[in-house]
Order: sequence, then structure tokens, then C-alpha cells
Amino acid sequence: MAYSVEGRRRASGGMLPLLALSTVSEYYRLPWKPPVTAGLLAANTLVYLRPSFIDPVIPHINEVWFNPNLILKHKDLRRFFLSPFYHLDEPHLVYNMMSLLWKGIKLETSMGSSEFASMVFTLLGMSQGVTLMLAKSLHVFFDYERAFYSGILAGILYLKLKRSYSGLDPVTMVVKGVTRAVTWPLRFLSGLVRSRRRRISGRGRVGRGQSGIWRCQSCTYDNSGSQSVCEMCGSGRGRGNGWSVNQRQSHSSSSDLPLDELRRRRVERYS
Repeated sequence: MAYSVEGRRRASGGMLPLLALSTVSEYYRLPWKPPVTAGLLAANTLVYLRPSFIDPVIPHINEVWFNPNLILKHKDLRRFFLSPFYHLDEPHLVYNMMSLLWKGIKLETSMGSSEFASMVFTLLGMSQGVTLMLAKSLHVFFDYERAFYSGILAGILYLKLKRSYSGLDPVTMVVKGVTRAVTWPLRFLSGLVRSRRRRISGRGRVGRGQSGIWRCQSCTYDNSGSQSVCEMCGSGRGRGNGWSVNQRQSHSSSSDLPLDELRRRRVERYS
């Protein structure tokens, strides 16, 4: 198993330089260099690359990857504590380290190095412990006698839960509920728009019918046919002022009133 993993490592390439470039670029622009994040990046990368000066010291990946069955059966604590620092291939390492680079810098800068380091190792231990307890619970409560592994734990638990429901499985119900909750604002707005088609559009209001609209020649505001005075400038609807929008007649939009008079009428209208 170790030989096949190493073969895949030699066949892949090109992503580690990208990780190195991103790390140098991020740390170069920072006035304070977060040391814990840098140490975690270096530790994970060195474990993956296995340079000659540490190769005899650290175990191989097939000896430490997380396996609840072997941890509980053989009390193998190396798998419990060391597996988070091992990666199967180059994409696995680079994707995780890129995420650590961005999140680690943000969190360590805001929390401080001591608190950040404490949080990281506490969460690692809790994550490993919770997974181990779930695997043990699966073995005890569901009579799953075969070796239980982290990769199939979720699948077995999902099948057990699905068989206990005669209708839709819980995951489908949750997804449908979340979908309805997320799309509710869009459905509400869509109904609101459909029910309020008759609203202000352009310079005037659309009204209940285009036949009841007249346009003021002083300010070009479209008024309802029931209005005898322009709502915008206060000009009266006389024989020389006002024409139906539907008539499509060509009228000048320039005002016959002086600009000062038009402003005065607007102020009086809305005061």
C-alpha cells in the first residue's frame, strides 16, 4: 500500500509550487506573520514530502490513517493523534493547506497565537473523538459485527435511518424544507409584482386605463383623467393644456411657463 501511494505522489505534480507561491505571497504582505499557521503548513507539507532527514522517524501513511476499528481493537493511539497530519495525494494536501492558509491567517491574527493553537488542537481531538464514538455506537446499537471504518460510517447510518421511515427520508424532507424557505422571498416578490401591475411607471402613473391619462404640457407629467390640475406643477387642465397619451399626437415637451414660475408652482403644490 505504501508503494502505491508513493507512486501516485511521483506521478502528480504542479500543485505544490502553487501552494508555496500562495504562502509566500500571503506572508510577504502581512506586517505580522502568524507563526502557528506557518508551523501547521510546514508540518503537513513535510509529512507528505517525507525528506530523508525525517523519513526514518515518522510512520508511513498506511500505519496511521484513521481507522476506528483498529484504534479500538489495538489501542492504536498513533492513528488517533497523527492521522490529521497525513494526506493521501498532492491535491488532498494542497486543497487542505490552501484552506488552512486563508482561515488560519484570519483566525490567528484576530485570536492570537496561543488561543488559536489551543483551538486547533482541541477541535482536532474532539473531531477524532466524536468520529470514534459514532463508530463505536454503530457497532454497539446496530449490531454491525464487521470492521467499522470512517469511509462507510455515514453510508451505513444513512441506510439505517432511511429504512426506519416509510415515506420520504429525513434528508429529502430537510432539503425540501430548506428549498421552500430559501425560495419563499422570490415567490412572495413574484406574487407582489403580479398584484401591483398598476403602479408608477416612467414620468406618471399608469392608472386603470390609458384612455384616462392626460399629459401636462408644462412639465410633461402624466396625470389621471380624473384630475383637473397637474399633480406635479399645479397647472390647470385647459383647452391648451392636456392631451391624451393614446392619441399619439406630436406635442412639444418644452414648457410654456418660465422656469422660476414652474419651480414656484411645484413648491406650492407639495408644501
